[in-house]
Amino acid sequence: MCTVTFIPKSNNDFILTSNRDEAPSRISLLPDFYKIEGVKTLFPKDKLSGGTWIGVSEQNRLVCVLNGGFKTHKRKQKYRKSRGIVAKDFMIADCILSCIEAYNLDDIEPFTIVILDWNNNLKLLELVWDGNKKHISELPLEPKIWSSSTLYNKKMKAERQQWFYDFKANNNLNAYSLIKFHKEGGGKNLDYGVLMNRGFVKTTSITQVEKQTDTVFMFHENLQSGTEINKTFSLPQIVNE
Repeated sequence: MCTVTFIPKSNNDFILTSNRDEAPSRISLLPDFYKIEGVKTLFPKDKLSGGTWIGVSEQNRLVCVLNGGFKTHKRKQKYRKSRGIVAKDFMIADCILSCIEAYNLDDIEPFTIVILDWNNNLKLLELVWDGNKKHISELPLEPKIWSSSTLYNKKMKAERQQWFYDFKANNNLNAYSLIKFHKEGGGKNLDYGVLMNRGFVKTTSITQVEKQTDTVFMFHENLQSGTEINKTFSLPQIVNE
C-alpha cells in the first residue's frame, strides 16, 4: 500500500503492482473471494481492520490504497473508519464518481486511492484525501509510480520515480519484470528502496493485478512467510447500450 506502479496495455488491459509497507506484526490474510452486498470481490484482507489495500470487483473496478495524501501528516490515535474499509466501499459502488462525491471522509486518515474502472473505456482515477478536502483527478493512461507520503519525502519520491523511468526504458514491461522491479528497484537501499526495511516498518507483501480481456489475474506474495498465491477472477462481460 506504499509503492504502486501502473502499466497500461492495449484493449483496456493493464498491470498494477503494489508493495505493502507495514509493521511486520500487522497480519494480513491471503487474497480470497468475498461477497459484499451481493457484489463479488477479490482481495487480501487486513486481519485487524477487515479492510484491504488492494482489490477488484465484478463492478469492473480495481481500488488500491496508499497511506497519506500530498504530504506527511500528524496521526491521531484513533480514526472513525479504516481506509481499508473505504476501499471495499469503493469497490462495490455502482458508480464510482457518484460514490466518491457523496462519501463522508470526515475523521478518516489521509490517503491516496488509485482507481481503475473499465465499465466503458479504461479510466485511471486518483483520489487524494488530505484530511479536509477530496482531490479527484483522471490521469492519462501512461506508466506511473506512486510512493506513500507517510514514508517517502519529496526527494525520495523523485529518486524512486527515476528508478522507475530507467527501468521502463531498459526492460520489456510485463508481469514478471514488474515483480522484479518491485523487489529490486533501488538496489539494496533498505531505507527507501522499492523493497524497503526500516525495522519497525518493512515491505511485507507484493500484490499484482493483471487484466487480460475478461479475466483478472491476482498474484500475491507474502514476503514474511514466503507464501505465494495466484487467483483468477472472471469478469462480467460489458454490454454497451
